[in-house]
Amino acid sequence: MTSIDSAGLKRMFDAIAAAIDADKDRLCQLDGVIGDADHGIAMALGFGAVRDALASLDLSAIEPTILLNTAAKSFLNAVGASSGPLYATAFMRGAAAVKGKAILEDADIIAMLRAMAQGIQDRGKAELGEKTMVDAWLPAAQAAGAAQEAGKTLLESLETALAAAERGAEATKNMIAAKGRSSRLGERSLGHMDPGAASAVTIVKAMRDSLA
Repeated sequence: MTSIDSAGLKRMFDAIAAAIDADKDRLCQLDGVIGDADHGIAMALGFGAVRDALASLDLSAIEPTILLNTAAKSFLNAVGASSGPLYATAFMRGAAAVKGKAILEDADIIAMLRAMAQGIQDRGKAELGEKTMVDAWLPAAQAAGAAQEAGKTLLESLETALAAAERGAEATKNMIAAKGRSSRLGERSLGHMDPGAASAVTIVKAMRDSLA
């Protein structure tokens, strides 16, 4: 059984910020094909702002909910593009899912992940198959939930989530974009991975590496 406190969640966000920063150029290249070529920059700005905001908190005095709500506010303030409200909603939903808990155990982490994915889907009003980050986030959350309910460890559950996210992102190559700027391309969006789905994989991988 894993026990994650606010300091552990801060380390998770630090790991995500580092992973996104390292992946920034690839994400911009993916976005350059079907978008404005700025997705990597926006994500790096957002998670960099989260990292900086969390660095000033007294982690011994706050619960994970406060940390997640701080992450939501700082990401939204830093990113005006579509990913800003989506990830802000994700973190606020995650905060609500673990409200009142000082220590997060395996089931709490998975509940947080599922709430984040649902928040992204609700805010973006996207369904599976529309070539968005939902195509990676939703399968990841569903797979993590199923694994946890089957008695798997947190590491096993997050490994399953990562594999599902990777499959989901890969599948976006065979989809026609139905949301956002890339939807203007119609069938020309075929053959290209959605950058939001690609960054979702990077985030889930960093969560696996840091939490488990």
